[in-house]
Amino acid sequence: MAGRTRRVPPVVLALRRLPSPRLTGLGGGLFATALMLVLAWLDSLLFDGSPVVYGVVFLPVSAVTALWVRPADLVTAPICVPIAFMVGIIPIAGGADGFGGQAMAVITSLALHAGWLYAGTLVAGVVATVRKVRLMGRRRSPGRR
Repeated sequence: MAGRTRRVPPVVLALRRLPSPRLTGLGGGLFATALMLVLAWLDSLLFDGSPVVYGVVFLPVSAVTALWVRPADLVTAPICVPIAFMVGIIPIAGGADGFGGQAMAVITSLALHAGWLYAGTLVAGVVATVRKVRLMGRRRSPGRR
């Protein structure tokens, strides 16, 4: 029994082959913001600015941002994704011409779709917390690398 090795599922092997970039806190924020702006622009072109589509795509962006932030900057992931949500909602918020009308449309959109904002922030927070707990567990066990 000591010579038996554990088989790794094919899904895990496929996930290990995916790129695993390590972004700084600022890089994670810029990544999430740029991606949300592009996705909001695509949402406005393809789905006429549907807030539900925007909210649904925000959840995986939050998870990926929290996964790709380097371990030293894990605390920044739940901070930068709400900022990215707010910046990205500008193209789909609508509003009247001028700064005041656009600002009111963004604030209204944030208030009406706060559930998506909270859900994405929660996703980023949970992913960052799980990563941090796993890192602390690896540091505690002396036999592991």
